[in-house]
Amino acid sequence: MKALPLRATQRLQFHKGFTLDDAVPLVPYFARLGISHLYASPLLSARAGSMHGYDVVDPTSVNPELGGEPALRRLVAALREHEMGLILDIVSNHMAVGGADNPWWLDLLEWGRLSPYSEFFDIQWHSPDPLLKGQLLMPFLGSDYGEALQTGTLTLQFDAAHGTFYVEHYEHRFPICPKDYAAILGSDELLKPLAERFSALAYQDDAYHEAAWLKQALAERATEVLPVIEARLSAFDGRQPEGFNRLHQLLEQQAYRLASWRTAADDINWRRFFDVNELGGLRVERTAVFEATHGKIFELISEGLVDGLRIDHIDGLADPRGYCRKLRRRVDSLSPERHLPIFVEKILGEGETLREDWQVDGTTGYEFMDQLSLLQHHPEGFEPLAELWTRHSERPSAFIEEARLARQQILNGSLGGDFESVAQALLQVARDDVMTRDLTLGAIRRALQELIVHFPVYRTYISARGRSAADDKVFQQAMDGARTTLGEGDWPVLEHLEKWLGGQPWRNRPVGRERKILKHACVRFQQLTSPAAAKAVEDTAFYRSAVLLSRNDVGFSTEQFSAPLAEFHAINQHRLQTFPDNLLATATHDHKRGEDTRARLAVLSECAPWYAEQVNHWRTLAAPLRVEPNTPSAGDELILYQVLLGSWPLDQGADFDGYQQRLWQWQQKALREAKLQSSWSAPNDAYEQGVEAFLSRLLLSDEGQALRSAIGDAAQSIAPAGALNGLAQSLLHITVPGVPDLYQGDEFWDFSLVDPDNRRPVDFNARQQALDTPPDTGELLFNWRDGRIKQALIAQVLALRKAHPELFRSGTYTPLEVVGTHAERVVAFCREHQGKRLLVVVPRWSHPLLENGVYPQINAQVWGDTRVKLPFAATTQNWKGLFHTGAVTPDKELLISTALGDFPVNVFINPDDQES
Repeated sequence: MKALPLRATQRLQFHKGFTLDDAVPLVPYFARLGISHLYASPLLSARAGSMHGYDVVDPTSVNPELGGEPALRRLVAALREHEMGLILDIVSNHMAVGGADNPWWLDLLEWGRLSPYSEFFDIQWHSPDPLLKGQLLMPFLGSDYGEALQTGTLTLQFDAAHGTFYVEHYEHRFPICPKDYAAILGSDELLKPLAERFSALAYQDDAYHEAAWLKQALAERATEVLPVIEARLSAFDGRQPEGFNRLHQLLEQQAYRLASWRTAADDINWRRFFDVNELGGLRVERTAVFEATHGKIFELISEGLVDGLRIDHIDGLADPRGYCRKLRRRVDSLSPERHLPIFVEKILGEGETLREDWQVDGTTGYEFMDQLSLLQHHPEGFEPLAELWTRHSERPSAFIEEARLARQQILNGSLGGDFESVAQALLQVARDDVMTRDLTLGAIRRALQELIVHFPVYRTYISARGRSAADDKVFQQAMDGARTTLGEGDWPVLEHLEKWLGGQPWRNRPVGRERKILKHACVRFQQLTSPAAAKAVEDTAFYRSAVLLSRNDVGFSTEQFSAPLAEFHAINQHRLQTFPDNLLATATHDHKRGEDTRARLAVLSECAPWYAEQVNHWRTLAAPLRVEPNTPSAGDELILYQVLLGSWPLDQGADFDGYQQRLWQWQQKALREAKLQSSWSAPNDAYEQGVEAFLSRLLLSDEGQALRSAIGDAAQSIAPAGALNGLAQSLLHITVPGVPDLYQGDEFWDFSLVDPDNRRPVDFNARQQALDTPPDTGELLFNWRDGRIKQALIAQVLALRKAHPELFRSGTYTPLEVVGTHAERVVAFCREHQGKRLLVVVPRWSHPLLENGVYPQINAQVWGDTRVKLPFAATTQNWKGLFHTGAVTPDKELLISTALGDFPVNVFINPDDQES
């Protein structure tokens, strides 16, 4: 099979409400839109009802809720009919645990270290806590362990079909080891022979396999012995004193210790995905785990059903570089005649670039959202917006301060157990050397916390050779920051951490325990800094800081407010040289706000003083809507106003009942993620109910009419400039170096909020009908609010990508100089390949130029003498613009009034017979 050219991807979120078969009839539409590859959310068997697929319970099969493998084959067949490919999102870092549906996890609980899956999960079997010696902490109980026993929410059950015993707690199943079945079966004559055989397992080397046929024998006799077993089960009823003791003693013998969910933050002895108890980390660096978790994916690749891979949360792995290189070798061997791109979900910090020696094709492009956003924010807006935020909220205006406060809270809270694991590992390193054995655990904790709090990127990539030059640079930044907040007495501890964590390679240490402990400490440290950053920044500080919410999103360097145009051009040129096929995202299943929500909010950076006046007025109008005087708090109120401005419906007849429900879903999540007035672990019902009442009055009641009208009017006044930002964003997305990734349904306006709002059902029928209608620029502009103008733009430019693939993939990228009255408000560049040239022109900071207009189109006369200087010779031939309405004859300069006279943004391409 030949490789399918990668031009543009369409991300689809599959679940039981939108299956693989549901996507089949949409394939012709995606093909007409200009998509070359569908980019699917994880398709392997996930927890029942999963809406995202990242909670895999069985990586050996395609999810039956999505239609299973037959449906996948039907979808691929439809894609092949249109010469399209399929990119799969795969989850290498973790699996869903808890519950009763992950056979690997259940086997691990049943047999502990005797299970063949005991090395699959990232478990610290040798805990310093004597209560966890050789046991796995199971923080899944809804109450304290003793209370759960006493109230009967822990019940011993018998699975007659499989001949097994387990303890049940709501949806969770905790298997009992067959070695302990004898204690349950007792001495009844009917069960005694089997009980003796089960008891003998404790002395047998092959107990694991021996138990399999014993359980089968018990299942075969289940009907006969069931009354006796049921009587025995009643003897383990925790609500009775004797049953309480029996059940407790039985559970004490297991390879796990049941505990309240609250214990996870402090005592967890296995790696999770972030702080989610239901997602257990995998040791994919081990060959057996790699093969077992990737077997089905490799099978699909070898059959030619998959055309690319997206790796979720690459920074969670012990060795991302090693994993990526191993995966590349394997994929290449399975598909030697075609190149399958591999993309990694990697959050890049400010100034950080993807490592070129990983042998991948790029990232998933979250950083591109940031680059576009920085381009569209006016630097003069920061000071007034920061002053407004600080004055009302009394929170820091510098995002980095908010992020550091959040990191401290996370390291002392939900990731406290993970932090303690790293501190204990470093203590062992210290005690291995007589020169450092006097270092205390307390001193290590203090230094380690400040080091992580000041870490400028998600993680480093320490190897046996130590830190690379790139890693050393960011490590030293963290060291410098830590010194500013640590007492001088702890500075020497920092110096030791600098050496242990990659400063002195672990390969320099003798082979054996000493080297193993140091390597373990380095790996654990790197697997902690990433979730600490994500939880503190994405899931906490983003909900606390609101200088301008369009600068708060996944992959953003939020401490920056704007960036020079030259920086945007430089990044595009660098991407062309290093990762020309890097995905470019403008919206994702992870985003906090939709691409057009962010584009509209960016307009506030151009009119910050006006916005400050509006907020002062709104706060006065809001006073009668409050149930309690400070509910919502000033900070929460200002955040709400920005969210309303960004997502306010364009349709005057919008369903405000539905809008209120969406907003409250976002609001409750925002309050709990912020962890200021409420939280997931300790919801503040009174405050949340007060905020919900405020929101409902604002959007639905008569008394909220004044404030509702004021906010609506403000939203409508910035909406045209926001839409123009959105169109410029779409055009740049498709024309700069890289592969544009479209998120489901975003070919129309995307005013979504954080998940689950950004995963709502998409009206593809409306989008298909719109695409089937021949575009008329005048009509599209007149009805711009319905979103068809955005779709028409995307389809036109994707058609150019299809017609000239090499121009877009490998064509040179040359920034063009713009001069004249409004030069700073224009972005222009040229791409060239073998005599073919593409000229892109888009406006930015357009709010003052729209003159309170109702359309996202700047009047040609407003541009005056603003023009683009062209670096190539003049031509006498017309260049084609969008929709064939913008044909121009470029000379040494191109007037913006000409380039953007017919359509808000434009791209020109020279005729096929044009000489180079």
